[in-house]
Amino acid sequence: MGRKILVIDDDEDILAILGIILEQEGYELELRQTGPTTEEVDFLHPDLILLDVRLEGFSKSGTEICAEFKSNTNLAHIPIVLVSAEHNLQLLADHCGANGFVNKPFDIGGIVNKVKEFIS
Repeated sequence: MGRKILVIDDDEDILAILGIILEQEGYELELRQTGPTTEEVDFLHPDLILLDVRLEGFSKSGTEICAEFKSNTNLAHIPIVLVSAEHNLQLLADHCGANGFVNKPFDIGGIVNKVKEFIS
């Protein structure tokens, strides 16, 4: 298998779409509807995290999860890309330490290119 991507999004349809797209590109995926703990992420060793900002039914927002991962010395090196329909996504990404962002709705080519930007 290829490089591993952790995708965190509360929308099952988005997870399914990203799963299909990225598996076709040769990536190994871990799909989650809620944010995993720092210990779980450390165990998974993803090469990239795609993270939604709004996670319905979860106690933390994507930006809070991002900031938590970036403040952890074992995880800070993992690139995080926010994937959201928030209007101020660049500001949110800058604030939480994300390495990049993709606006929803996204196009297939755009999301693949963004992933390739961080995983070569």
